Amino acid sequence: MTSGKARAGAKTLLPVFVALAIAGCSLFRGPPPVTYELTAPESIPKLRAGTAAQIMIPEPRALKVLDSERIVVTTYSMISYYPDAQWADRLPAVFQAKAIEAFEQSKRARAVGRPGEGLSIDYQLLIDIRTFEYNTSTDQGFARIEISAKILNDRNGRVVATRVLSAETPVTDDGAEGVVAALDATLGQVLVDLVRWTVEKV
Repeated sequence: MTSGKARAGAKTLLPVFVALAIAGCSLFRGPPPVTYELTAPESIPKLRAGTAAQIMIPEPRALKVLDSERIVVTTYSMISYYPDAQWADRLPAVFQAKAIEAFEQSKRARAVGRPGEGLSIDYQLLIDIRTFEYNTSTDQGFARIEISAKILNDRNGRVVATRVLSAETPVTDDGAEGVVAALDATLGQVLVDLVRWTVEKV
């Protein structure tokens, strides 16, 4: 027969075991990934034209492998993710935010925004993200971004223009910060070209 003192000891030990189990789980989980932000170009060089159009930029489309916070690494036909590093949000949402910011900082568009922001829309800028990666298929890795863009006249539903935009930047340091810096520089090139092209067409 168990004494009252033994039962009290069992009750005392139970929370200790639970605490140790929780601590063990946290030890095996490891540190959270480092979160990196991308930036939009502060200005658009050689952009003299402007537009009175109001432009809506829906969230870009992307394959599932790109539609996440993970940083994609490709080696020939193999796809993986950079360890312990991530974007601040899903890549399509980040790209949308930086594209809007690039148009705003160009000061050459009357208004640019997302769906639901109350714009009197003249055009939609539809974007497919085809590539957004750190490519290690060559001796020196490189950051590569490729998008497909369509300008849609929102008044009549007709496509005004289409274009594929791409850029590459060598990666001199394959640490996370070096890879992110190269992808950020590449994004800047793509966004500069995107703003120039769009403003000229609308």
